[in-house]
Amino acid sequence: MRFQLLGPLSIAEGHDAVVLKPSKPSSLLAALLLHPGSVVSTGYLLRALWDEDQPATARAALQSCVLRLRRLFTKYGVMGDVIEAVPGGYRMNADADTLDLVRFRTLVRAADGAGDAEGELYRLKEALTLWQGPLLANVPSPMLHRDEVPGLTEERLRTLERACDIELALGRCHQVLVDVWEAARRHPGRERFSEQLIEALYRTGRQSEALTEYRAVKGRLKEELGIDPGAALQRLELSILRGDDLGPAAVDRTVPLPGGPAPALTSGPAPLALTTSPAPAAAASHPSLPVGAPPRVPPVPCFTGRSAERTAIAASLASGSPGASTVVVLSGAPGIGKTALALQAAHDAQDRFPGGVFILPMTRPDGSSVTPAEAAAELPAPGAGRGRTLLILDDVTTADQVRPLLAAAAAGGAAVVTSRRGLAGLVATHGGTVHRLSTLDPVESEQLLTAALGRARVDAEPAAAQELARVCGHFPLGLRIAAARLLTRPGLRVADCVAWLAEDLPARLSLADDPRMSVPQVFARALHRLEPRWREAFRQIGHHEGLLLPSGALGDSAEAEEALERLADAGLLEEGPPGPYRIHQLLKIYARRQAREETRNPAAQAPH
Repeated sequence: MRFQLLGPLSIAEGHDAVVLKPSKPSSLLAALLLHPGSVVSTGYLLRALWDEDQPATARAALQSCVLRLRRLFTKYGVMGDVIEAVPGGYRMNADADTLDLVRFRTLVRAADGAGDAEGELYRLKEALTLWQGPLLANVPSPMLHRDEVPGLTEERLRTLERACDIELALGRCHQVLVDVWEAARRHPGRERFSEQLIEALYRTGRQSEALTEYRAVKGRLKEELGIDPGAALQRLELSILRGDDLGPAAVDRTVPLPGGPAPALTSGPAPLALTTSPAPAAAASHPSLPVGAPPRVPPVPCFTGRSAERTAIAASLASGSPGASTVVVLSGAPGIGKTALALQAAHDAQDRFPGGVFILPMTRPDGSSVTPAEAAAELPAPGAGRGRTLLILDDVTTADQVRPLLAAAAAGGAAVVTSRRGLAGLVATHGGTVHRLSTLDPVESEQLLTAALGRARVDAEPAAAQELARVCGHFPLGLRIAAARLLTRPGLRVADCVAWLAEDLPARLSLADDPRMSVPQVFARALHRLEPRWREAFRQIGHHEGLLLPSGALGDSAEAEEALERLADAGLLEEGPPGPYRIHQLLKIYARRQAREETRNPAAQAPH
């Protein structure tokens, strides 16, 4: 059992959480959890429950509230004498495994002592994922919201500032834009977020937008406070106007992070810029994820849904037999979320693999396949005595890519393999489990949008949010792209975004600053891997009406039947004999467009 304080107060077990109802016991529990392991005085608890309007029987009522809280614990399976009565008050012990606040501060302290930029960033990002919405939204204590919530919020914001500083220093300006854009809008009084946003815009070639943002900040400060921007912002504006090369971004190490000691001040004119050594070549398509034997595998941001698959994968990885490797295959359409599920499963299971988690992209950015020898060069030699290892082999194209690598996962190790193909040949020779991923259901789609956009924005337009999920076909990639567009345009209504996307699907499910975040590009890369005759068969499907394709949809020849089976194996169709094949609505629209382009230009080749 775990207590979750960084969001709505809840009690969690595994992936399930119970959000407590607003009540006096909820306020009491929050007051105790805010001071884990410390004696919380009776006077403080009385103020948490009744503020300054305490009844004459407040002390007796407090004891009654403690009893109610203990009964609540029993109801939800929290065993033992969790609340300890001590002279002067009560104490509730908690550690990093039982309270998210303790884990957050532990991770931040570990980040401060990581010694390298990557390790520090991994820990900070993992700490930030523990925050799950409005703080103590279901706790009705005015005193706690007045006296405690601002301090906790400050801890989170200092941590977020630090993480964004490091990402800028590492040159990940595109990746950090979404975070700093949202933070600058939500917290306009913190100039550092505005400075980070303006710097990120300028470093990504968006000079005019950076200057527009600066002028908006300057105007707001002048109107609301009668002051000019700080010296750092003014220097940044001057550099942008002159077109200066800013050089490597600097990280201020003189600002202490929450949960850790303040670092010693250093002499000199400015903080030193962070540097990092080059990552292995196999890490190219996952620059924010560790390869080799990193300290920790971070959770996937805003990961939701797939609870049945996560549970099944966790069980498979936990049941490895000595001397043999466990194989888990995740297959499905391009953009369906295979990689995200594999990385989240690695995060969930990493404590079972003391030999390390090795994340190996098996396809290069240009679409060519990584050879088994190239991938093996990133792994420890078999029998190196490192303990169980977990391999994440991402975007595998053939079973032959995988077989030579499984020796590295032997001795009870495991491999999670993602592929658009079913890899039946691999399963036939090495066994294992297969999970064919489908689109998210409507509830899971809403959960993803809520995790990405925040509950307030989804609740403000619930019908539009549901329509957004439908227009995106409940495709995880499409939903994340739409959410990113909304996050970077805080004034854009969800309904207006839906209408704009629907006018040109799936072409508008793309982000201009990252070609990997594009539904049509992902579809095009999947199609380009096929032989020309199978590409042509896919385009022919664009002429077919409806989403169901009977076995004779492309004709009655053996080659037509094989074409449907090849397309299904490539993740472009689903199901098949004895029932009909099905094509997802976004893929059908894409196939129809491909067919129209072929009609206009018969000599056109398949997209690259």
